[in-house]
Amino acid sequence: MKASSTPSNLIACLMAGFDTVTNHLMLLLFPIVLDLFLWFGPHLRIRTLIQAYLAQVSTLPELQAPEMAQTLQLGREAWLWVAEHLNLFTALRTYPVGIPSLMVSRQPIQTPLGNPPMWEVTSAGGLLLWWLLLSLVGLVLGALYFVLVAQASLNGKVQWRQALSQWPQASLQVVYLALYLVGLTFAVGLPAMCGISLALLGDPVVSRVVLFFLAVIVVWIFFPLLFSAHGIFAFQHKMWASIRQGTHLMRTTASRSSLFFLTLLVFSEGFNILWRVPAETSWLSMVGVVGHAFIATGLLAGTFIYYRDGVRWVQRLIQHSLLVEGR
Repeated sequence: MKASSTPSNLIACLMAGFDTVTNHLMLLLFPIVLDLFLWFGPHLRIRTLIQAYLAQVSTLPELQAPEMAQTLQLGREAWLWVAEHLNLFTALRTYPVGIPSLMVSRQPIQTPLGNPPMWEVTSAGGLLLWWLLLSLVGLVLGALYFVLVAQASLNGKVQWRQALSQWPQASLQVVYLALYLVGLTFAVGLPAMCGISLALLGDPVVSRVVLFFLAVIVVWIFFPLLFSAHGIFAFQHKMWASIRQGTHLMRTTASRSSLFFLTLLVFSEGFNILWRVPAETSWLSMVGVVGHAFIATGLLAGTFIYYRDGVRWVQRLIQHSLLVEGR
């Protein structure tokens, strides 16, 4: 038994992903509907909370010094932009599992039909509650979207009955995964922020070295988790099994998988620049919404094909190694 020298063809995986979407255009409805809701639907804002925060900050004695005036003004302008544009409904776009959205990056406040309805959250407790609720809904809907994309890309067809039966268990594992990643982010992020703060107080050369090593550590921890969710949908794994298999694949094929995800990033961001060219008040933005849905869904389907082929290659590699050792 001879193991293949490479796990999969990157271009072939991407082309197969786009073929999958072409044959199952229904999958585009998920990102299209989400983008239309974020564009034309009501906006949930926290402008009142931000204005109250700015009013409170402006009264602090330590910020009354003349040398702080420019910094205070720049910060105020940034917060006022957030107050006008931030739509809490963008929390429906969740990670690592979620429905892709173009409008999350655009944060539109106008539409071709005029201004959408504006709703206000006026308390910090309400803000937290809305964010948690919307994030949970985004994860659950994203799980269904991932189940269907995985079916279409790996089986060549969508079976709604099977997908709906898998959906509750997949949603539960996705919530577990999201909680794990949030905890890991805090566990890594808090010491990293302390290290960055201390580095910035020291010698500039030493600071750059410290920042470089901190960046390497963060990448080393989080890079292997890029496939952490795929096993839940491709093989119906539990969260820990999915993380282990995805991490093993990423570490075994580190250079090739790095190239694969870099290609996805360049491809996705390159097209996103094009999709964002029309103004938010122009109906031409609909072209961007549909185009983004096609590209994002095709790339996701390509990752499932790459993941399946990569896992099979790793398994063949292990079997080949065992046979060689047994001789």
